[in-house]
Parts: sequence; structure tokens; C-alpha cells
Amino acid sequence: MANIKSAIKRAKKAQVRALKNKMFKSKLKTAIKNFEKAIDAKSIDEAKATLTNAVKVIDKAASKGLLHKNNAANKKSRLTKMFNKIAG
Repeated sequence: MANIKSAIKRAKKAQVRALKNKMFKSKLKTAIKNFEKAIDAKSIDEAKATLTNAVKVIDKAASKGLLHKNNAANKKSRLTKMFNKIAG
């Protein structure tokens, strides 16, 4: 454990950031899982709504630095391809 006041503050801030990142990553995974469930159920309307939400969450994660921009693009592309398969 840190002894210096500024180091203690840094450690606390790192803990808070880690919790926020964990929360947001969980939200991201949930959005993707919801989309995949809608795809499995073959309900196009629900899939479209959940795809929009998932893309929004992925973009937000990329802007916050949780995901690399190329990783985010790959995720969005994969989800869109899945949607186009059942829609088309």
C-alpha cells in the first residue's frame, strides 16, 4: 500500500476507474448477447432494435478508450453481417 498522500489518491482513483471500466464492459457484453439472442429467435424487429443499441454501446466504448477503434469496427461489422443474414 502507498504511504504518500498523492499515491494513496492515485490508488483510489485507479480503483474507481477499474470499477467503471468493468461496469461498462459488462454493459457492452450484455448488449451483444441481447442482439445474438434476438438473432437466434429470428425476430427481425427485435434484432434491429438491439443491433442499434449494441452499435451505440460499442461506439461509446471505443470513444472512452475501452476498445480500440479497429476492434470496435470489427465487432460492429460482425454484428451487421449476422443481421443481414437473417434480414436478407
